[in-house]
Amino acid sequence: MSGHDASGIDYGTYLRLPELLSLQTPQSSPEHPDELLFIVVHQASELWFKVLRHEMDTLISALEAFDTMRSLLAVQRVNVLTDIIAQQLSSLDTLPPQRFAQFRGYLGSSSGSQSAQFRAIEATAGLRDPHFLAAISEHGSPPPEVEAALTRPTLQSLVLALLKHEQVELDALYTGPAPTPLFLLVEGLLEFEQRFARWRFLHVQLVERIIGPGTGGTGGTLGAKYLARTVSQRFFPELWAVRANFYGR
Repeated sequence: MSGHDASGIDYGTYLRLPELLSLQTPQSSPEHPDELLFIVVHQASELWFKVLRHEMDTLISALEAFDTMRSLLAVQRVNVLTDIIAQQLSSLDTLPPQRFAQFRGYLGSSSGSQSAQFRAIEATAGLRDPHFLAAISEHGSPPPEVEAALTRPTLQSLVLALLKHEQVELDALYTGPAPTPLFLLVEGLLEFEQRFARWRFLHVQLVERIIGPGTGGTGGTLGAKYLARTVSQRFFPELWAVRANFYGR
């Protein structure tokens, strides 16, 4: 048994609640009553991003080890976390446009597009298209988290390597007599992309609801127009394309 003495640890000290609850510092003066909600939603998102990145690392390790069952369990958790991140956005649907406008000016140049963790999640999943690479390098070198993610193999390349290791063709997953763990894993990755796209879509709708579809975003972004452009981005084009192989034969 461990010799660590945890007798002095309680709920508050274990979670470091005094420090955590002191990190919400509204900038509006006098303090706008809705700014706290705005801050907490985005801080909570960053905490969930941290957990999601951790679990994506677990998924990558399992795929690199050709461990199908551990990969399947990891992608299931990744999908649940992605849903949680999307669901918490709904609380901002209660923020009327005129009330957001009352404290928006206090945000300075801050923008969700500046989230290094969000960009790292996109890169880890496999986003490599020119538009994404240009966006992350717009203001200089990408953040270290993103640069590190870009040096790793994509999730799609890892699952295709796993299929090759198991001597299974991607098409064969959909023509066999019954779903296999490999089939469920591939479908789980597609489910992750769908849930992630749903998060993007909800974000677009939220931004349009609060500032309108044509209003520029903070930090010099294009606002909802930019976000809408990202909804169609693909992490796993080959996993999607296999479905077309069953038509026109």
